[in-house]
Amino acid sequence: MKKILTLLALISLAAPALRAQEGTAQPSDSAAVAEPAPQYWKKYAIFELGFNQTSLWSWAAGGYNSATLRAGVDANLNYARDFTTWTNRLQLMYGFLWSADKDNLLQKSADLMKFESRFGYRTGPESEWKYSADLTFKSQFSNSYDTYKQDDRGHWNGTLKSGLFSPGYLTFGLGMAWDPVPWFSLNLSPVTGGFIFCGIPELRQKYGMPLIEGDYASSLFQLGAQLNMNLKTSFNDVITYETQLILFTDYLNHPFRWNRVNWDNKFGFLVGKYIKLALDTWMIYDPIVLIADKNGNNPTQRIQFKEFFSFNFTYTFGTK
Repeated sequence: MKKILTLLALISLAAPALRAQEGTAQPSDSAAVAEPAPQYWKKYAIFELGFNQTSLWSWAAGGYNSATLRAGVDANLNYARDFTTWTNRLQLMYGFLWSADKDNLLQKSADLMKFESRFGYRTGPESEWKYSADLTFKSQFSNSYDTYKQDDRGHWNGTLKSGLFSPGYLTFGLGMAWDPVPWFSLNLSPVTGGFIFCGIPELRQKYGMPLIEGDYASSLFQLGAQLNMNLKTSFNDVITYETQLILFTDYLNHPFRWNRVNWDNKFGFLVGKYIKLALDTWMIYDPIVLIADKNGNNPTQRIQFKEFFSFNFTYTFGTK
């Protein structure tokens, strides 16, 4: 009887410990932790603010005090799931230039409004090719002037060069895209329709608008083929490089002979976490755009080139 009582006492003392051990037991394979839901959307935006300044004191070689301010946003919203991709990019940029030789005048140094959207559907599970549909819009925010002159009242007047939606470019293309690596893509659209439009009547002839019953039309339709190449890479954690080359030929007007070329390049050198030295270049050749010489004479087809070097504060929202 004593042995039975002693055994019962030991069991009663061990039961709480056994229950505690069961409560801390590791989950079995059948009760695995749930995996997080896949993220099909990726979004980020890069904000940059650049400033350049020059001051001269008794400078024998001459020159003028000047200051330049430029702000820009590069926003991206991308979707990828199974065979389907959809990439969207919005670039906005605006800048001012002040120079002491033109007191009380702010000149525009940068102006860009550009939106790109591409829908793709991969041709196979392991394929690097996609069926693609592209939409691109490009214009500027405000009027641009050149050859400023000051009147008797001290007001500055210049020659109007461009304005809001003057010109503006809207294109839509169907074709194939090749993206063998994440940092490179090539898109060929053999069927690309586009409109060039100009809302300012006095600029329509300059940007190739057709003459209809004595007046220049506000838009021009083009149908052709377009090649779009994009490359974005970083050599290390400090140096970055991005380029975009767009070639367009118009089936309706001198196909494969008069071609529009847009080539943009962006070089970046990170000095600190939020500080970057940037060199941006833009080259354009558009055979329908006529550009006069420095004296405002002899308008003809010319290569357009623009370069901007800046010291920028940069900040990234989201995951780049």
